[in-house]
Amino acid sequence: MRFDEFELKDELLDAISYMGFENATPIQEQAIPAILSGHDLIACAQTGTGKTAAFLLPILHFLAGRHSRETNTLILVPTRELAIQIDQQIQGLAYTLNVTSISIYGGGDGSDWGQQKTALTQGADIIVATPGKLISHLNMGYVKFGHIEHLILDEADRMLDIGFYDDIMKILSFLPAKRQNLMFSATMPPKIRSFAKQILTNPLEIALEMSKPAEGVLQAVYLVHENQKTPLINSLVADKPEYKSILIFSSTKRKVGEIVRSLKSKHYLVEGISSDLEQKEREEILLRFKSRETRILVATDVLSRGIDIKDINLVINFDAPGDAEDYVHRVGRTARAETTGVAITLINELDMRKMQRIEQLIGQEVYKVPLPAQFGSGPVWNANPPSDRKGKRKKNFGNKKKGNPSSSKSN
Repeated sequence: MRFDEFELKDELLDAISYMGFENATPIQEQAIPAILSGHDLIACAQTGTGKTAAFLLPILHFLAGRHSRETNTLILVPTRELAIQIDQQIQGLAYTLNVTSISIYGGGDGSDWGQQKTALTQGADIIVATPGKLISHLNMGYVKFGHIEHLILDEADRMLDIGFYDDIMKILSFLPAKRQNLMFSATMPPKIRSFAKQILTNPLEIALEMSKPAEGVLQAVYLVHENQKTPLINSLVADKPEYKSILIFSSTKRKVGEIVRSLKSKHYLVEGISSDLEQKEREEILLRFKSRETRILVATDVLSRGIDIKDINLVINFDAPGDAEDYVHRVGRTARAETTGVAITLINELDMRKMQRIEQLIGQEVYKVPLPAQFGSGPVWNANPPSDRKGKRKKNFGNKKKGNPSSSKSN
């Protein structure tokens, strides 16, 4: 379906055309008409399917030609990276529409507080915010949300996983009761359906095929002992000089540092990114990676969702993600927008059970690549591996530790 079939405002269609888009993705085909009709909506679509444009385009259509200083739309997201990404997409699509937006998130040096306060009091058309930071402003008493017409919860499952339930419910108490509510989630577990019933009114539901990597992703697994991982990473990178953009995910900040040091010793253009860095540093590193100044980015799972980096050739899971759904989001960093890519996961003895859960979720067995001879033998695939659940904390829905709700590291 072509975008001009949605009867969007001409200036918005011009912006879409200028960005090189002609045909809508499946989530856009279904969501845009539903949102334009004014319905509440719950939509399930994985990363890389175009869901951000699915809600931004109808919202910008509503705002085109509107002359008001009141905030019209609030978009809540789980991470600062996603807030920045969505704000950038708004600016790209709305450059001819005279629509204003601002992203509100924590982690900076505090110099942006005044700018955020001005937008919240004088009114930007669209506010994109992480819950914790927005709560900090709401607690000051000057936020003006009396004219909000559209509330969007993006990556709602992630927000609940992080523990933002209470913050979201508090934010909702500041909004008009009459509004359009749109909820987008990559997965649809029971907790999301329960959450939706509290917020949405007679919603339409869109559920695309869930939790499966894009068809263009070539997936593979290496069975390795832990001490074989870093040498194998070095070999994989050396064997792929044509890969100009490589993203490596690790489970801990310590491992990020170790991987970066090892790759730097081979004179690769590599940087690491984690929550230890200031927000400005993280943004600069991402910019260098996007512009191909940095060939390899090593990251903790903070980047598994919400970062729109195109044309990544190779994604490597140095560690298997703890949640099977996170595998889909990590792998989804490559083969975006109908391109192709490679995703490799390194599995040790204790991660085999995690890999089994991933294969159950995606409905296919991932090919186990033989370990090159120079690395020696790796572990044998075991259908009943040792349990990896020892000491693992159980996630709770809607509960947070007592204390300052805006203190989350994910904010």
